[in-house]
Formats: sequence, C-alpha cells, structure tokens
Amino acid sequence: MKRIGIISDTHGFLDKAVFHHFADCDEIWHAGDFGTDALAEELRQFKPLRGVYGNIDGQDIRSVYPELLQWNCEGINVMMLHIGGYPPKYNSRSKPLIMAGKPQLFISGHSHILKIMFDDKMQCLHINPGAAGKQGWHKIRTLVKLDMADGDMKNCQVIELGTR
Repeated sequence: MKRIGIISDTHGFLDKAVFHHFADCDEIWHAGDFGTDALAEELRQFKPLRGVYGNIDGQDIRSVYPELLQWNCEGINVMMLHIGGYPPKYNSRSKPLIMAGKPQLFISGHSHILKIMFDDKMQCLHINPGAAGKQGWHKIRTLVKLDMADGDMKNCQVIELGTR
C-alpha cells in the first residue's frame, strides 16, 4: 500500500502545515503551478515527488517536470496533466490523452477548484486537489490524500489548510 499526498497550484507558497499533513505519505504528487524550483526542492527533500509543470511555471520547473506524466502505482494506471478539465468537460488536449491512455486515476490542477469525481464513461477517478497556494480566486486552500493498494483506491481525504 502507498499513501499519496496530492497538491497543486502552490504558486510559490508552501504552507508548513503540508509537512504535517503529508508526514504519513509515501509520495507527493504535484499537479502543476509550483511557482518556484525552491518550493519543489523543499517537497523533494521531504518525500519522493512526482509532478507536472503548470502554465505559470518557468524553465526551471519545465526542465525538471514534464507537461504530462503517466505511470503505474500499486496496479493503478495514473495520468497527471495540469490543465485537464473534469468529467465530462475535459479540455481538447486532455480528452484524447485520457481516451488513449485509459487511466484509472486522472489528476489535474489549474482551476483552483477542488473536485473528486468518478467518470463512469471513462471508468476513471478524477481528482483536482484545488489550490494549496495563496494566489488565485479560491477561498480555502486544500490538499488531498489517497491510499492505493492492489489496484484499488480508498480512504480519500480532503484537507483544508485555511483561507488564502
């Protein structure tokens, strides 16, 4: 079993509470808009980190993190892309990628809107962890934790970090 901490849209601000909430996680997955490589480095020093770059990320982040990641975790096909939309309103870039890659878990960020929903048509769980940073129009900063084991996802938790 792996416990995953999912975060997005930090925009250069990393709340120290993230380290407390993700202390029991095996990995951290960042769905883009890190803001700075220094922030990414803090997360990398804390736990193994996977991530994708977002639209505000500069070359320092883009040279380390790809636009799209797809991998297998605990028997689950995972895909992560910063700007992806959500079921059934995926954007024109993500929809063909999801159809071709057939992920069981699709993670995106960008909207700053926390969404966890199952797409019956694609047979895929979609998670947007909302925004953990202070930039943007969201009112509450959020994170998500998820347990993955033997091809199953469970114990999904939403964590509120407070107002932006």
